Amino acid sequence: MSLSRYFQTVRHFRFVQIYGRVWFRLYQPWPDVRPASQCRRRIGTWQAWSWRQSLMENAETFRFLNVTDSVHTLANWDNPTQLKLWRYNLHYFDDLVACNVAVRSDWHRTLIARWVGENPPGFGTGWEPYPTSLRIVNWMKWSLAASARGESVLDTQALNSLATQTRWLRKKLEIHLLANHLWANAKALVFAGSFFEDAEAQRWLDKGIAILQCELQEQILHDGGHFERSPMYHAILLEDVLDLINLAQVFPDCFRLSLLDQLYHVAPRMLYWLRVMTHPDGKISFFNDAAFGIAAEYSQLSEYACRLGIHVNEHQLAPIELLGDVGYVRLQNDRAVLLCDVAPIGPDHLPGHAHADSLSFELSLDGRRVLVNGGTSVYERGPERQRQRGTAAHNTVVVDGEDSSEVWGSFRVAKRAHPFDVTWGSEKGKLWLEAAHDGYKRLPGRVVHRRRWVLRSEGLDVEDRVEGRFETASLYLHLHPDVVPRVDERSGEGVVLEGNGRAHIRVSTDPLSKLRMADSTWHPEFGKTLENKTVTASFRGGSVVTRLRW
Repeated sequence: MSLSRYFQTVRHFRFVQIYGRVWFRLYQPWPDVRPASQCRRRIGTWQAWSWRQSLMENAETFRFLNVTDSVHTLANWDNPTQLKLWRYNLHYFDDLVACNVAVRSDWHRTLIARWVGENPPGFGTGWEPYPTSLRIVNWMKWSLAASARGESVLDTQALNSLATQTRWLRKKLEIHLLANHLWANAKALVFAGSFFEDAEAQRWLDKGIAILQCELQEQILHDGGHFERSPMYHAILLEDVLDLINLAQVFPDCFRLSLLDQLYHVAPRMLYWLRVMTHPDGKISFFNDAAFGIAAEYSQLSEYACRLGIHVNEHQLAPIELLGDVGYVRLQNDRAVLLCDVAPIGPDHLPGHAHADSLSFELSLDGRRVLVNGGTSVYERGPERQRQRGTAAHNTVVVDGEDSSEVWGSFRVAKRAHPFDVTWGSEKGKLWLEAAHDGYKRLPGRVVHRRRWVLRSEGLDVEDRVEGRFETASLYLHLHPDVVPRVDERSGEGVVLEGNGRAHIRVSTDPLSKLRMADSTWHPEFGKTLENKTVTASFRGGSVVTRLRW
């Protein structure tokens, strides 16, 4: 990696991210294994809610990220042959809050006891702050739900372990990573501070609340969107917000009114944002790191919100829904839904989950996906992670074979694209959106990519203009796996999209250009790859209009 790329990456960091990384590596606290204090008396009843299907096939076998493996021995808790993200999932204990949890209670009690006995404090993947944070919350949610059902809850050994885990977490907050990691740390401190009752628990609670209040102000933008601009992570944080409201109804004396006001204020806006970014099939759109199965869907989260007494706005969405702070726009008519990315790739100091997808879009027609961005199936550093983050994996334009933003590593970005000249409107039965980005200005030709979408009842026009000196520009349209392209026999140059009961869509370009069909892959879930087709066109002139007619 060049020094220039490294400099362009770190120059956006906040000072806390730099010194925090050094501190995090050097500071190794000794685990505090004192017994836990007494549990706090519950005032309200925990509203048990589940969306995730069971992740356990038996008491020792788990399926995460579409990979099944067993934990028979102590060594299996940190099996180096498994991906790091799989091992993280193992230590989350998400099955404790999955559907039909009561029928697996014996498995869960045994699993908790095994974890305590086989994961010594402070060592291994399970004691890293992020899985520790999620596990603390999941054990407590499991206990609160069991108590509401009148069943036995966490035993003394598990409670003592929870206290040890929380003390450890308090000393290992991920101030160098910030974003969803620090948020998860703070949520765990609030859960533990509410669950236990003594001076130490109050300190956990105070620290967690202080962090949450700061992070809510920064991470949730005015339009309700999460600042990392990933629909998947947005949904994760929305569930966290609802969990905290749920917890406040169980332990009302623990929450500051100012925090409650924030939570109740952002929850409806976050729900609205997620609804806008959801396709007609009920699932999220794929911008930045996003995949199915990691976070709850809009319908599930709105049901959870209703159970907590939160008003959910189900009014019909407008033809143009502008999420101006995040930078996403939804255009829709009676048949089509178009979701467009005219956003920054993420916060300047935290682009870790960003893709080089500026001015990309997704399209659903008659309730079914037609054009899709590539998705995310892996976080491990390597060629596939690089490819999935690259511009060519998205429905946009690649100039001279370069990415619009310099994504590298697993979670790094050097020079990045910035959107500008964003305008939109409607006239004479059509909806339109225009935007440009400067991501290619780093090239010798100082290239700017401009795009205009025009949605009509009979189809979609996408006009691309590439300004500046360049050799070649390539347009990519990635098809849903159920969509099959064939050569348009009428023109010999265009393509017809069809398949699985979908309406036929004719695709052509102006000026007329040969559309090519290529094999590709789509990644709707972690660990899952589906074959699909991509339609591409290269152009050397300054502009091209892609027409889709249905």
